[in-house]
Amino acid sequence: MEAVYIDKHISLLNECRQGSRNAQFEIYKLYSRAMFNISLRIVNHHAEAEDVLQEAFLEAFSRIHDFRQETTFGLWLKQIVINKSINCLRKRKLDLVPLNEVDLAEPEELDEENLQLQVESIKKAVSKLADGYRVVLTLYLFEGYDHQEIAEILGISENTSRSQYMRAKQKLKRLLDTKGEQDEHKT
Repeated sequence: MEAVYIDKHISLLNECRQGSRNAQFEIYKLYSRAMFNISLRIVNHHAEAEDVLQEAFLEAFSRIHDFRQETTFGLWLKQIVINKSINCLRKRKLDLVPLNEVDLAEPEELDEENLQLQVESIKKAVSKLADGYRVVLTLYLFEGYDHQEIAEILGISENTSRSQYMRAKQKLKRLLDTKGEQDEHKT
C-alpha cells in the first residue's frame, strides 16, 4: 500500500478539485513565491521564470484530480515547476556535455560579518554560469536532488551530472575569486 500524505491545505485542494477559483487563488498565493524562486534559479531569466510559474500553476490546476497525495502538494507542484523550467531551457538548446571529474578545494569558512555580501556575490556568480552548470548546481545544492535524480530529470548520465556539478563548482569558485581580486584592487 502506498503512503498517503495529509496536506495541511487539504481543504483548499479539495475546493480546487471542485473548480473553486478562490481556492486556486489562495493556493497560488501560498506557493507562488517559492515556486518562482525555484524557476528563476534554473532558467536565470525573470520573464521566463514568470512564464514557467504561470504554466506550472495552469497544469497543476488542470491536473489537480491526478494529485493522489503520495507526496505533499508543494512537492508535487515543485516537480512540475522544475520540469517546466528544464523544458524552457531545452527550448534554448540546453547543452550538457560529459566532462572529466575535477578535484576541487574545500570552500573557506564564511565570516559572519560579510555573509550578506558573500551571498549576493554568490547569487550573481551563479547567474553567470552556463545553463547546464547552473541547472545541475541548483538542483543539487538548492533543491536537494541527488545525481541519480538529476540524471533522470535531465535525461543525462549520472556521471555527466557529477561532472557538470564539479565543473560548476570550479567555475563558480573562479568567478568568486575574480570578484574578490577586483574588490581588492578597488580598495
